Amino acid sequence: MPYVPVDIYIDVNSSIYNDVNAVGGYMYLTGGYKGIIIYRAAYDQFVAIERACPYHPTTDCNRLVVESNGLTIADSICGSRFLILDGSIVNGPAKKPALVYQTYYDGHYLHIYY
Repeated sequence: MPYVPVDIYIDVNSSIYNDVNAVGGYMYLTGGYKGIIIYRAAYDQFVAIERACPYHPTTDCNRLVVESNGLTIADSICGSRFLILDGSIVNGPAKKPALVYQTYYDGHYLHIYY
């Protein structure tokens, strides 16, 4: 995975981020290498996952998207699937988990960094 510095702050209470105001909510952000998926795992816990598939991040693979079950993310081209809670491999040709960025939530702002 190509290294891209990430240092993003978002105001979770802003109407722009309504999709992550409830536990289980997610949204896509610009940033990272091919974008970031933010998932609210608990009231005070967020997960931020790189959208580049670790199988072939710079070539063939597509961006990871959240599947309809809301618990997994997948690459529609190679078929790799990952758990949204921690990026671990569910199945597919990928041998590495999805890249998970560090997060810190202070009750108002979410900091995503790498």
